[in-house]
Amino acid sequence: MSASDGRGPGREWESASTSTRERESIRTPFRERDLSQASIGELITSITRDTSTLVRQEIQLAKAELRQEMRTAARVAGMFGGAALGGLMVLLFLSYAAWWGLENVLDEGLSALVVAVAWALIAALLVSVARRQAKRLRPLPQTTESVRRTPAAVRGRVHRESGGER
Repeated sequence: MSASDGRGPGREWESASTSTRERESIRTPFRERDLSQASIGELITSITRDTSTLVRQEIQLAKAELRQEMRTAARVAGMFGGAALGGLMVLLFLSYAAWWGLENVLDEGLSALVVAVAWALIAALLVSVARRQAKRLRPLPQTTESVRRTPAAVRGRVHRESGGER
């Protein structure tokens, strides 16, 4: 038996009495065979199988990478949380120090009120800046535009602004 009989190399153990149906059931995988002997159906089947395998492998890789990234992100978030708590404690003790320092010049209640008003002004400034920046936000501008154009593209119409033709 030769490799040109469609069964590929290493199939010499098959006897001449093997029926066509039996040979088909034990045929070597497509990628080990000569492409010139493959039918269009076999080519399409092979492409579909290979594409499916590739997509499955890419999804598995993406899942593994995502799990690793999520672990790292969780550790980083924990560290930022710890840093934020530390920063809060620093601000608290600095506020106490300012309060006690002002007690030397002002009454105790008045010095506490001065520190509280200072924090209220800082909070008001931060809220004002945040509101201004929030008004300028355009969430997901490219995705919004893409979703807006999708129904027309499905119907076969392309917007002139995208540079495409019908």
